Amino acid sequence: MNSVSVLPALRGLMMRGHALPCLSRVEAKGDEPVITLAERCADVVAELRRQLPVNAACVTLTGVGTYRATYDAPAGRASGKIAVVTGGAQGFGFEIAADLARQGAYVALADINAVGVKAAAEKINALCGRAAALGVGVNVADAASVHAALEEVVARFGGVDVWVSNAGVLRAGSVKDLTEQDLDFVTAVNYKGYFLCVQAVAPVMALQHKAAPGAWFDIIQINSKSGLVGSNKNGAYAGSKFGGIGLTQSFAMELVEDGIKVNAVCPGNFYDGPLWSHPETGLFRQYLDSGKVPGAKTFEDVKRFYESKVPMRRGCTTPDVMKALYYLMEQAYETGQAVPVTGGQVMLS
Repeated sequence: MNSVSVLPALRGLMMRGHALPCLSRVEAKGDEPVITLAERCADVVAELRRQLPVNAACVTLTGVGTYRATYDAPAGRASGKIAVVTGGAQGFGFEIAADLARQGAYVALADINAVGVKAAAEKINALCGRAAALGVGVNVADAASVHAALEEVVARFGGVDVWVSNAGVLRAGSVKDLTEQDLDFVTAVNYKGYFLCVQAVAPVMALQHKAAPGAWFDIIQINSKSGLVGSNKNGAYAGSKFGGIGLTQSFAMELVEDGIKVNAVCPGNFYDGPLWSHPETGLFRQYLDSGKVPGAKTFEDVKRFYESKVPMRRGCTTPDVMKALYYLMEQAYETGQAVPVTGGQVMLS
């Protein structure tokens, strides 16, 4: 038995009222109940239910460790939730994770930049004044890496309530000359990476739901307006994002039986993040160099061109995205949706 196969079930069984606890590993004192599960236990939930004392707050799981349940999370719209945000080292991902922590969540930031994501988590802890965040390295395009990161998250917090698939990359260019390597890179992260993350976390959420049938969980992809309408000279990115919405709708149909809602948020352009503003690899640079914006000579020319397409005449911000994300978390009767947050640039019909 490992933490992923047992802690989510324990967490579900330790639910009090509507609150699932955060499980923290602690040193055993010797007076805790000891639970032993067979290596190939056929029904972990049933066996845990049989052995778990009523109202136990701390137990030792043989071969896994001693875990204490904590229910006193700070108040907020995400109070007590355990959230994972991929692409969390910077940009939208970092800001989403920081807002979730401010709203009372425990947050794991996951990013391919293993050093940067740990520093980002420590920054959130300092801002919140509590051990709210964990930084873990992950390559979302590699299944083994995703499972290893998930194991680390579950061992730290006991489970996952909200998975925010935010990790994304972009290589702009015409279909006439975009390289196969660039196409593979974008597809591997934006499409395959989303698939692999859901494939890994869905069993954890399903196990929690089996143990606590009244609890529901959320998978939310941070998609893009380019997942709703095509994007000129940006087909690899738009195609990967259209595919992400197809996955979202398909996952929603399948995973509802496990108490999992699956939705997407489709933001407009976030100009302040590195995806756009990085001086060498950002979209301002890519679009300028590729000639995507006729007559543009500077980054500011590119920005003004895109702002002019938005009825509200500005780019998307993190507060805009968070309003949509909290709506999807709080709305019990919504799954399979792609919510536009575009300032009117993309209007659903």
